[in-house]
Amino acid sequence: MKKIIASILLICSICVAFAQMPPMGKVEYKTMPSKILKQDREYAIYLPKSYSTNPDKKYPVLYLLHGGGGTHTDWPEKGRLTDVINPLIDSGEAADMIVVCPEAGKNFMNYFNNPDWMYEDYFFQELVPFIESNYRVVADKKHRAIAGLSMGGGGTVIYAAHHPELFSAAYSMSGYFYRHDNLFWINFNDPVVKKVHQLVEDNNCVKYVKNADKTKIEAMKTVKWFVDCGDDDFTFKANTEFVLAMSEAGIPYQFRVRDGGHTWEYWHTALYIALPFVSNNFRN
Repeated sequence: MKKIIASILLICSICVAFAQMPPMGKVEYKTMPSKILKQDREYAIYLPKSYSTNPDKKYPVLYLLHGGGGTHTDWPEKGRLTDVINPLIDSGEAADMIVVCPEAGKNFMNYFNNPDWMYEDYFFQELVPFIESNYRVVADKKHRAIAGLSMGGGGTVIYAAHHPELFSAAYSMSGYFYRHDNLFWINFNDPVVKKVHQLVEDNNCVKYVKNADKTKIEAMKTVKWFVDCGDDDFTFKANTEFVLAMSEAGIPYQFRVRDGGHTWEYWHTALYIALPFVSNNFRN
């Protein structure tokens, strides 16, 4: 009997301890309808701890894109998003924000429009309006940012270049900016893979900047750009070419080369730079 009572008391004390724990920012997994893509689309959304305790507060939003072949769960799980953002918000290094991780098609692996997959149209015409209608978001350029890794880094650059009026900041990590034909682990004979990589080439970030007219260049100058790439990354050459094109066009940017390759270890650590960077733009 004494053991039973002791066990009950222990369970009660644990329950009380959990009840007294402060709320934490968390990730939720959701779906939304899409008329453009003719199917429900998945997304992950991070809500800061104050979202539930301060119902009158509105938040800036960061759209955080996964890489090719990835999914909306990548940043929360492989990138350990909450492990990074919760302490940064608590310390004041990052602003209270909402982070949206969309799912870009798994097998399609791309953020760009094609006749069978109008994903860019979906992103701007459906996803962004859906988030801003269903969550307490400050829906203006200053409080909206975009970031992503690898193919999502390419998507980040193209989306911010196509719609600079929508984003205050763009942060690319190990950006896959144009087609790489010498990647031995990719089967370029696969028709889906071949199609996806052609779409990447059609949206070549380096060519986009080099070919941009004065109006596009001036519009891109209204975005704060950050390019982050490891010194051992196979995309290093493309990232270097991109920042050189930006420099020649007179577009301000920040460029960081850190030790590392095309790995989740690198992208996880990139969050410690990306989240304060976008926060500075939200605040200023």
